[in-house]
Amino acid sequence: MNSITPISSHQSQIQRKDQQFVWHPYSSLTAPIPAYEVVSAEGINLHLADGTVLMDGMASWWCAIHGYNHPVLNEAAKSQIDKMSHVMFGGITHAPAVNLCETLVQITPNGLDKVFLSDSGSVAVEVAIKMAFQYWISQGQPNKNKLLSLRNGYHGDTFAAMSACDPTTGMHHMFEQVVAKQHFAPAPQIGVHEEWNEQDIAEFAQIISAKKAELAAVILEPIVQGAGGMRFYSPHYLKAVRKLCDEHNVLLIADEIATGFGRSGKLFACEWADISPDIMCLGKAITGGYMTLAATLCSEEVSRGICEGEAGCFMHGPTFMGNPLACAVANASIELLLSSDWQANIQRIESTLKEELAHFDGLETVAKTRVLGAIGVIEMHEPVDLAEIQKLFVAEGIWVRPFGKLVYVMPPYISTDSELNRLIQGIYRVLVKL
Repeated sequence: MNSITPISSHQSQIQRKDQQFVWHPYSSLTAPIPAYEVVSAEGINLHLADGTVLMDGMASWWCAIHGYNHPVLNEAAKSQIDKMSHVMFGGITHAPAVNLCETLVQITPNGLDKVFLSDSGSVAVEVAIKMAFQYWISQGQPNKNKLLSLRNGYHGDTFAAMSACDPTTGMHHMFEQVVAKQHFAPAPQIGVHEEWNEQDIAEFAQIISAKKAELAAVILEPIVQGAGGMRFYSPHYLKAVRKLCDEHNVLLIADEIATGFGRSGKLFACEWADISPDIMCLGKAITGGYMTLAATLCSEEVSRGICEGEAGCFMHGPTFMGNPLACAVANASIELLLSSDWQANIQRIESTLKEELAHFDGLETVAKTRVLGAIGVIEMHEPVDLAEIQKLFVAEGIWVRPFGKLVYVMPPYISTDSELNRLIQGIYRVLVKL
């Protein structure tokens, strides 16, 4: 007989069934944290079933950059669905996908000329790693089958992606014995705007030099290390990595799933160092949070190297690759972003976050705060109790989803200054209570 978790009487039927049947991400079924039932969303607000309205400080895990229920994106979805919602991408093409790929080539760093579409960020990383491995196999160097990644990095929840996450402190450390063994360099220590010191790249340089014969690629999150610690590092480090990859004949994979489409203050975080990777992963904000979609871009050299090898093609093909509905919304989302003064808008958000987060420095529970672009981070001395702090945030009318010691926000770009002030002040009141 299936066990049913007791549910308090004030919860809705949907919430009761949710706890009975649904397994949420990073959640326990033996000690469940109740999920809040959302019935609609508009602008930056989530409307709960009980009438509560929550200001979303997370942009639905960083992807809903234009907010919810945006008329332009709604129209793109409605228009496309009447034509076709999906067709297989094997042997078939269509305008939404072709137009999206052309746009991505145009707006990403120079040299990324080919686009492979998939359906999630983790899969985009899997595709990138597979591209790197198949490239070297096709070059007659199958021994180049390892990755060099950074400590405190995060690249997704699937197996190849997990292998590139920090094996000691990362959320997947328990799988260290079952995922492929990769090489790891210390996390960069020098911040974005701090004075550069070559010592910060020294150990990375030693590792790539010593292991170059077996390294297929370096994989990293440019400038912003996301779910592995919300850390920001120097563009000089990224520029040095690009140079070392060239010197030692190692491909560079830039995981821009979290940073792409303006979040860091640049359209893509690689632009902070004015470098182009050999392979780039995109996801999250690509559709403005409407549909699941991801892309892996690569250079002409990588694509040609793969296709001139034994297989004669890249050996990968997701069922929902190039989904027309997702591609149509992605095209509308990117056009909406680029047609706005998005850089000035991100600078506005950054300034407001810096001003508001400065007030947290006096709290004993707070270790430090940091801001880059539309990313604000409050690092606590101790891990927070997620269930408890979530209730307090909801009571303040805000939606914030911390992890570990980190309370952070990545708000939708449409957030006004007054909304950002209210969001951060709500967080402040909660942390004072703690």
